[in-house]
Amino acid sequence: MLEFIARMLGKESASSKMVAKERLQLVLIHDRASMSPDMLNSLREDLIKVISKYIDIDEAALEFDLCQDEKDVALVANIPVIKMKRDYAAKG
Repeated sequence: MLEFIARMLGKESASSKMVAKERLQLVLIHDRASMSPDMLNSLREDLIKVISKYIDIDEAALEFDLCQDEKDVALVANIPVIKMKRDYAAKG
C-alpha cells in the first residue's frame, strides 16, 4: 500500500529495506497461521474450483493472501466476478 502511495506521489519505488520488511512480514504471517506457501496455494486452487462452479471469475486479476493485525490472521480474497452461472442448478 505504501509503495502505491509513493508511486502516486512520484517518489521512487520501495527501497530494498522496505521490500525486505514486507517479505519478512509475509513470512511471519504464514508462520503464525501455521500455513506453508504450498498449502496456501492449494487452498487458493480449491477455492477457485468451488467458486467457479457457481460464477465465472477473472482468475488473472484474483488477489489472495493472508493479512494480520495485532493478534489475528485473516484470509483476504479479492475475486473479480465476470458473470453468474444461472444454469448451475440445472446441471447439478
